Amino acid sequence: MAKKKSSTFECQHCGEQSVKWLGKCPSCGGWDSFIELSSEQLDVVKKVAKASSQPSKATPITQVEQDNITRFSTHNEEFDLVLGGGIVPGGLTLIGGSPGVGKSTLLLKIAGNLAKSGKKVLYVSGEESAGQIKMRATRLDANEKNLYLLSEISLEAIQDELLREDYEIAIIDSIQTIYSDKLTSAPGSVSQVREITFELMRKAKESDIAMFIIGHITKDGSIAGPRVLEHMVDTVLYFEGESSKEIRMLRGFKNRFGSTSEIGIFEMTQNGLESAKDINRRFFDSTKAQSGSCLTVAVEGSRALILEVQALVTESTYPNPKRSATGFDTNRLNMLLALLEKKLDLPLNAYDVFINISGGIKVKESSCDLAVVAAIISSFRNRPISKESVFIGEVSLTGEIKDVYSMETRLKEAGSQGITKAIIAQKPSIKTDMKCFEVDEVVKMLELF
Repeated sequence: MAKKKSSTFECQHCGEQSVKWLGKCPSCGGWDSFIELSSEQLDVVKKVAKASSQPSKATPITQVEQDNITRFSTHNEEFDLVLGGGIVPGGLTLIGGSPGVGKSTLLLKIAGNLAKSGKKVLYVSGEESAGQIKMRATRLDANEKNLYLLSEISLEAIQDELLREDYEIAIIDSIQTIYSDKLTSAPGSVSQVREITFELMRKAKESDIAMFIIGHITKDGSIAGPRVLEHMVDTVLYFEGESSKEIRMLRGFKNRFGSTSEIGIFEMTQNGLESAKDINRRFFDSTKAQSGSCLTVAVEGSRALILEVQALVTESTYPNPKRSATGFDTNRLNMLLALLEKKLDLPLNAYDVFINISGGIKVKESSCDLAVVAAIISSFRNRPISKESVFIGEVSLTGEIKDVYSMETRLKEAGSQGITKAIIAQKPSIKTDMKCFEVDEVVKMLELF
C-alpha cells in the first residue's frame, strides 16, 4: 500500500504553517487564510530555509577578520542619520508605511540625488507607469541621465535588467506587486514574497548592489507578508505620519550596520519630502499659556524634541468615562489617572480624559509622565501653565517622580528655545542658566497650581 503524501498548509497573512487545514490562524488570528502549498512552493520554502541555515565550522573570534563597512551618502541628512551614516553596498533595506505617507516620493528623491552624484540607479515600479514616475520626478527635480526607470512586475525581467547594466542602487516599488514565474500563486502571497526577497537578497550580496524594497503595511501597522521578510533583510525602516499633515518620521526597527534609536524627520512640501529645518518650533506654541497644555522634552536617538502635551478633562455623561490618548500609551494614561485619584484625591472617575501629543509625534519613553500629570491637573482646575516651563520626569506606581536619562541634552535644547524654568525630579549636577525646581513626589504637584 502506497504511503499517503503529507500536505503542508500556510497562512497567507503571516506565513504560519500547519500539517492540516485550519479555519483560524493561531498566529495572526486571520480567518480562512490557510492554503495548501504546491510542490513548487514547498521547494521554495526548503531553498530559503537551507540558505538561511547553511552549516559552517566554528572559528575562534580572535581569528575572524572584521568587515570594513564602506558607506556612501544619499545627500539627505535625515535619511543618512537613520541608515547609520549612509548606504552600505550590498545591503537590503525594507521600507514600510501606510498608503500616501510618501514612501515612493522619498525614494525617488533619494534616487535623483544618487544619480546626480554619478551613481547608476534602477527604479522598478510595479504600480505606476514610467510616464507617471517621470511626472513626479519632474516635480521633485530628479530627472538625471543615470536614473533608469523600469515598469515591470516580473522578477525574471528585473533580474535580466540588473545584469544588463552595472547598477549600484536598485529600488523595488513595491515587493507585493512583483511575481516570479516559478510559482503559480498570486503576487503578494507569502510564497511569492519569500521567493522574490530571497532572489533579491542573493543578487544584492553577489553584485554589491544596494537594494531598497518598499512594502505595504497591514491594519495593525506591521509590514504585510511573512515575518521571514523582516528577518531576511539587513535594515527595516518604518515611515510614520498622517497624509493630512506635513511632518513625517522615518524610524529604524532593525539595522545590522548601525543604531536603531535614530529617527529622521521630514517635511512634505511642493518639492517633495525634505529634511525638516528648525523642527522644534513645529511641535509647540509658545505664544499663549492655556489650561491643559504644558511642554516637555523627549529624546529620540541623539535628538531632543520639545513637545506640547495637551489634556482635556470634562464631566462624563456616560457610566464609564472615556479615556483616549493620541501619541501616548493609553495603558500608561490609565495608570496615571488611577495614581492621581489615589494620591491627590481627584475624582477623575467621573470625568472624560483626552490626551494629545501635538505634531503627530508618538511618545514611546516615560519621561513625559510628569507633563501628562501636569496637563491633566491644569485642565481639571482650569489653571494655565506658563509656556516658559518644561516638565520632565517619570512617574512610578508609588507616586515618586524619578529622574530620566540625557537630562543635560534636554535642558540644553529647552534653553535654546527660550524656556527658563524646568520642573524635574532632582536638580542636575551640571551648571545651567535655567531655574530648576525639584519635585520628587506627585503630591507636591498640587503646590504648583
